[in-house]
Amino acid sequence: MPAVNVRETDKSFDVEVAAPGLSKKDFKITSENGLLTISSEKKEEKEEKENDYTRKEFNYSTFSRTFTLPENINEDDIKATYEDGILKLKLSKKMISQPKAQKAIEVR
Repeated sequence: MPAVNVRETDKSFDVEVAAPGLSKKDFKITSENGLLTISSEKKEEKEEKENDYTRKEFNYSTFSRTFTLPENINEDDIKATYEDGILKLKLSKKMISQPKAQKAIEVR
């Protein structure tokens, strides 16, 4: 399971996932009903033939992480980049109206 860092700023949440050895196409990132899912699946097959010997190696790696998003995240404005083995997501915040405080009404 890759390590994840989450940092909150005034305007966004920044998520960093350590995932070396992968490429952009290996990731699947979805956001639905307040859940953010980051997953990856990578299959590798290598075959070497030398003299009368054949060697086949298979490598398969997968992971999936799901996060519950806060109410103030704009799910339509999530951006992702992958560079130097780190997947970076920027989750923009949106303004949500604060519930008004209860107000007592005097009966006259």
